[in-house]
Amino acid sequence: MKFELLKSENTYQGRAFSVRRDHLLTPGGNTVKYDIIEHIGSVSIVPVDEHGMMYFVRQYRHAAQLDLLELPAGTLEPGEPPEEAAAREVREEVGMAAQTLKKIGSFYLAPGYSTELMHVYLATGLTEDPLDPDQDEYLSVEKIPVAEALRLAESGQMQDAKSLAALMLARPYLL
Repeated sequence: MKFELLKSENTYQGRAFSVRRDHLLTPGGNTVKYDIIEHIGSVSIVPVDEHGMMYFVRQYRHAAQLDLLELPAGTLEPGEPPEEAAAREVREEVGMAAQTLKKIGSFYLAPGYSTELMHVYLATGLTEDPLDPDQDEYLSVEKIPVAEALRLAESGQMQDAKSLAALMLARPYLL
């Protein structure tokens, strides 16, 4: 199916993303408008230590009005390669540097309305090497055995979509 872009306009510029409105001609000849969140991209990290413990963060997410258990993740800085962002984020969020970062996949978080592509890395060879967290982050680190983390995901007790997707990509490397 071919959609033709007729016009695109920026409608909002925020700190982490912008919003554009695209006017499209559909294959059926109708004109439609789509509001698209433009996002620079992000990373999610699956940190696993030599004892089979996986590192998560628990943090308050205002949109959900819940404290959610999540894998460490973050937004790319302008021009920053995803692997560098993953190395930075795992240090900022769980205080561990990874000797090895293996890219295990990428996915769009919400392709119906967002351009955000998330890159997923398996982090191993962990050593303590913290960086200061972002000013707006209030996190608590939780170490969970790999089997228990997968059970939490499979039983519906983990509600963060990016963590669920990242665990699915990591599963072949974990068992």
